[in-house]
Amino acid sequence: MDIVDVIIIALYILLTLGVGIWVSKKASQGLDHYFLGGKSIKWYYLGLSNGSGMFDVSGTAWMVGILFLYGAKSFMFMWMWPIWNQIFVMIFLAAWIRRSNIMTGSEWILTRFGDDKAGRASHLIVAVFAVVASIGFIAYFFEGVGKFMTVILPWDVSLVLNESILLTSDQSYALIIILLTTIYTIKGGMFSVVATEVLQYGIMVLAGILIAIYAFVTVTDVQIYNVISPEWSNLMFGTELEGSWSGKYEAFNTLVDTQGYKMFGAFIGMALFKGFFASIAGPTPGYDMQRILSTRTVKEAAYMSGFTNIILFIPRYLLIGGVVVLALVYCAPDMINNGGVNLGELEVILPKVINNHIPVGIKGLLLAGLLAAFMSTFSAFVNSSPAYIVNDIYKKYYNSNASSKHYVKASHIASFAVVTLGVIMGFFADSINSITLWITSALYGGYVAANFLKWIWWRFNGWGYFWGMTSGLIIATLQFLLDQNKANFTEGTWLFELAQIPAIYMFPIIFVVSLLGSFLGTLLTPATNMETLKSFYKNVKPWGFWEPVNKAILSEDQSFIKNTGFLSDMLNCIIGIVWQSSMILLPIYFMIRDYPKMWMAFIIFIITAVILKFTWLDKVKQYKD
Repeated sequence: MDIVDVIIIALYILLTLGVGIWVSKKASQGLDHYFLGGKSIKWYYLGLSNGSGMFDVSGTAWMVGILFLYGAKSFMFMWMWPIWNQIFVMIFLAAWIRRSNIMTGSEWILTRFGDDKAGRASHLIVAVFAVVASIGFIAYFFEGVGKFMTVILPWDVSLVLNESILLTSDQSYALIIILLTTIYTIKGGMFSVVATEVLQYGIMVLAGILIAIYAFVTVTDVQIYNVISPEWSNLMFGTELEGSWSGKYEAFNTLVDTQGYKMFGAFIGMALFKGFFASIAGPTPGYDMQRILSTRTVKEAAYMSGFTNIILFIPRYLLIGGVVVLALVYCAPDMINNGGVNLGELEVILPKVINNHIPVGIKGLLLAGLLAAFMSTFSAFVNSSPAYIVNDIYKKYYNSNASSKHYVKASHIASFAVVTLGVIMGFFADSINSITLWITSALYGGYVAANFLKWIWWRFNGWGYFWGMTSGLIIATLQFLLDQNKANFTEGTWLFELAQIPAIYMFPIIFVVSLLGSFLGTLLTPATNMETLKSFYKNVKPWGFWEPVNKAILSEDQSFIKNTGFLSDMLNCIIGIVWQSSMILLPIYFMIRDYPKMWMAFIIFIITAVILKFTWLDKVKQYKD
């Protein structure tokens, strides 16, 4: 690495730490300031922070690998997360969540189920889920940033003691970056997180634009189409996924066949099924929900969520598309010649392109941008998860009368504990892909059923929520343990066969078990107190099966008007998904010079944006806070 690049990275790290610590004094005024910024931060700063938090380096490395291998169809793989969540939040969920005026996602649960035994059980399980999910994501970041830094940086920082390797080089790098990020996050809370993430977002966008320009100028159309076929850019698909590679690159088709997505029609059906229910369930209790709760008004919560979509996808996929174009031309031939056609090679395409095919200066900015991507996402989770430990467990059940300073210090300790557990889990994960699939398929599978029902069914109660979430978490954890130990099972046994099932196909099983737990827990226990239900329904105004509660409210207040916007919200969500997809495909087609498809994506983007202006934005402007 050239000294210029090293200086750029060092300056970025110093600037980030400086900004984070500089604004940290505002966080000491109490938990509301520490975790939500006192609900005083402007919506566009929160939107930039939210978008920055989603621009993570592990996810970017994964997206580079799947775009390289599967082509334009790979954008559908993102439905596993699901990225539609951002559209559903923008259209109606942000307003529903923000009307609660509370601090965390689990505290929000008490407004739905009340503060009795059932409500507290549901409150506790969602806090546990938030912490478990954060630990999983920290492990995911640990695995990704370690691999990334090892390929990029020239120094071996492995720790060896008595000829035994205590820490590999990638583990050492990951620990160093995690420690630096944890320092400013714990010091400054939400103010530091948002301030540094806005700075980091600017660096990431600059890096994405520079890499796109460099790839566009230095790589010709002929070079690209000598590697990829027209099928690579084709979005149409059948029941089975046929690899788009030909000639000397046919070995990549073998890799396509071994990744568990061969039955592509079934996979897309599963992604659609999961995408709808996971999106309507709402954001998981993490940094995304925290940004919504941090906005100043209900109207600004909706603005922030819509703004996140606009500022996230085009810059991110300019970067991803630029890296993939360089990888297709320069790395694909080497991978074929060296016999390196395997999943591990896909996960290090990003750092290899940066290391070998990016010029001095741009490399430093790009590395700073990707470090920013890691640090912003990591800091968002480190800031959000302690809120559940301190506010929803420690303060509520163990020490409710301490000073604000005491709770802030407790948050510091909780942050270190969560980071430590996440790092330990990262040591035992075998790849970015395994953690990605566990989080998106298994862990989220346990979350979806109960959180879908909480919005739409008045009879669903706290015990139903508790047992729905608990049964889902248990099955998700068992699936993870099976996946991590599948090499130890004897071939032909039922455990071996079960461990071979791809995580995405386990989602319906986890969903059904969680749904069963939700229904049994609800129907075998009394309904939630009607006064709690009336307060929630009148304040949040969700649509769904709420007729008994609606009648109870109308008997007291004839002026109350129930929400009948289900069809219009769903129509807007469909339009929003097409709008979101166009923002992903537009930079991809631009980077591979497929101009007819690029212009089609651009026209779709404009048309859907204009429709949403009239069907969504104009309605949001009428919100009363």
